[in-house]
Amino acid sequence: MKIAILSDTHDHILNLRSAITYCNSYGVQVIIHCGDLISPFMLDELAKFGGPVHLIYGNNAGDQHLISQWCGTKFPSITHHGVLGAIEAGGRKIAFTHYPEMARGLASQGIFNVVCCGHNHAYRVEKHGETLMVNPGELLGKDGQPSFVILETSMLEEERVDIGAPIK
Repeated sequence: MKIAILSDTHDHILNLRSAITYCNSYGVQVIIHCGDLISPFMLDELAKFGGPVHLIYGNNAGDQHLISQWCGTKFPSITHHGVLGAIEAGGRKIAFTHYPEMARGLASQGIFNVVCCGHNHAYRVEKHGETLMVNPGELLGKDGQPSFVILETSMLEEERVDIGAPIK
């Protein structure tokens, strides 16, 4: 199963739109967004994905009321998990939080196969025992090349996907 891991879009519609187009074109079945989506209008873009989307807040939560209210109602394919999410997909247990420090703590417990995070806008993949920890970098493009990650759950292999161009 292919899972896309996104984070830190910060209202950059075009980069999110590009990521969703990529995911729909290349057989991605689930999206996990690790926070800092920001505005409720970004849910319109996420909802264009052809499968389930799992979303958490980051430190720039935006309109928390509308985001949490619209997920599952106006946008039935988007599940909002608050500040910490956990799902089973492709035979793997996957947790996601916004903060790398929390992700390392979760990964070190060995409960999950994969732990995802964001926050620092830096692409990074680490192994903690048997747990893979993935930070997909930022979709915003403020601090670096906009990117996200495709995770193939069968082999726990990840691939970074670069899109768009950094903001200058």
